[in-house]
Amino acid sequence: MTVESTAARKPRRSSKRASAANKPQSSEPQLVQLLTPEGERVEHPEYEIDLTPDELRGLYRDMVLTRRFDAEATSLQRQGELGLWASLLGQEAAQIGSARALREDDYVFPTYREHGVAWCRGVDPTNLLGMFRGVNHGGWDPTTNNFHLYTIVIGSQTLHATGYAMGVAKDGADSAVIAYFGDGASSQGDVAESFTFSAVYNAPVVFFCQNNQWAISEPTEKQTRVPLYQRAQGFGFPGVRVDGNDVLACLAVTRSALERARRGEGPTLVEAFTYRMGAHTTSDDPTKYRADEERQAWEAKDPILRLRTYLENAGHADEAFFTSLEEESETLGKRVREAVRAMPDPDHLAIFENVYADGHALVDEERAQFIAYQASFAEEGN
Repeated sequence: MTVESTAARKPRRSSKRASAANKPQSSEPQLVQLLTPEGERVEHPEYEIDLTPDELRGLYRDMVLTRRFDAEATSLQRQGELGLWASLLGQEAAQIGSARALREDDYVFPTYREHGVAWCRGVDPTNLLGMFRGVNHGGWDPTTNNFHLYTIVIGSQTLHATGYAMGVAKDGADSAVIAYFGDGASSQGDVAESFTFSAVYNAPVVFFCQNNQWAISEPTEKQTRVPLYQRAQGFGFPGVRVDGNDVLACLAVTRSALERARRGEGPTLVEAFTYRMGAHTTSDDPTKYRADEERQAWEAKDPILRLRTYLENAGHADEAFFTSLEEESETLGKRVREAVRAMPDPDHLAIFENVYADGHALVDEERAQFIAYQASFAEEGN
């Protein structure tokens, strides 16, 4: 009897058993949390943090002002002042907590949503908006703030961060590198390659994944069969999941990972489990693919609200502090609004330049069509 015929006679597993066999064989995710959604301070056996009332108020201020700036940018896009905007609404704790763990000599590789990190690195908020208005490619010098330009290509900044970290190690410096990316980017080959190289070369890099659970309209469960932080195990370095709406936990976990990198112990993957409260970008409509109940459940876990509750209950901030901060946030919003409206209009034809070194007939045709399209608005106005 042939092997083929023997195999054919074996009973097949039912589809139900096959489905069960394909389920992820992993333990429940362990979430590091130091501040509950109700604003209660809790302890964690591996991560401790002791902040002064002034430092706590500073974290709160960072989150409030970052959210105000983000809201103003969204409004400016809706008013036609920006071409696009990627909101960070709901992710303030992940960004502020991780960024405040950095030393001045550490280097940051962001994506295009790290407005809170940019704030902590001293990048003027108005510089972020020039790119989204189309008048520059990033209005800051990366070497001034150790904060790289925004990266639009999904996941590629993890490769840049790994290479930079390898260079840091060769130079003998004790600084560290951090790369920010989202859950969607974790599916990119660039990220897997970064994990491989950083592990093999023991690079001093922290991979900070903001898992906001939606890669545009694709939920996380359609991208991975295990919690994202567990992927690090397969590459030979530790991973940890932190409550991404807990600014204290994000600060403590990132600080620990950075110190580990500086000691020469290699990379760490930090998964900040959070939620994107708004749209992926202003060109997206999240109501088309997710339920309102989901957002409402996460509103109760708001990172700013929980820290305010803790500050009030602990007596670390009074009403005068919150009133003063509200006034400061409105001043920031006004400054950003006036700065953007003072920017020049983008060159609408610049997109057709430098596509080909010697020009191209199809590009010339497209340029002519676009010029005619723009001219039609002037004709309608007359």
